[in-house]
Formats: sequence, structure tokens, C-alpha cells
Amino acid sequence: MSRILIVDDEPMIAMLLDDWVNDLGHETLGPSHTISSALALIETSPPDAAIIDVSLGSGSGYQVAEVLSERNIPFVFATGHGKMGLAPRFAGTPILVKPFNLADVGAALSKMLDGKAP
Repeated sequence: MSRILIVDDEPMIAMLLDDWVNDLGHETLGPSHTISSALALIETSPPDAAIIDVSLGSGSGYQVAEVLSERNIPFVFATGHGKMGLAPRFAGTPILVKPFNLADVGAALSKMLDGKAP
């Protein structure tokens, strides 16, 4: 069972992602609503992959993405702004465009986990 970190400051979206990730046969870490709680989870319970909201309250998910990149942990950004809304250094990062659905999340997880069984 793969462990998927969910980082989103919108409670409804975080709960929906939590349900969908579990429905797809994975374990969730979080959901985390802040950068600091996400970084703490990465440190104490490293995930196999992550779904990160780009906009997190007064900050951005880029700090979380940088730590995951350093640890070679795959992630996707969840955003309503599309690829054009990403910082240039993350231009090649896969995204889930809001509003997304269960199939979109499943496809993103499959790509990140590269065929690993849930």
C-alpha cells in the first residue's frame, strides 16, 4: 500500500482527496493544511508520493515540493490555474487541474507510482 501525502488548505478538497486516495487503495498521510505540518509529516512518515495545493493560505506548496524533490519523492500540484500558474522552476511538474475527479486522481497516482501496486 502506497502512502500519499495530501497538502491542501481547503478542508472540503482535502477530505475529498483523502476519500479518493483511500478508495484507490492507498493510505493517506494528512491531509495537511499547512506547510509546517506537511514538512513534519515528510520528516516523520515519508510518503511514496504527494498531492500538493499550490496556494496554501499565506504561503505556497513550493516549499513542500522542494523538500520532496530533494528526497526524490514524486508529487503533483493541484491548482485551478493550470501549468501557466506554476513557478518557472516547477514548469515541468505534473498537475491536477481543479476541478478534478476520481479518474484524474487515479491517473496521477498511477503515473507517480510508476505501476506499483496499491
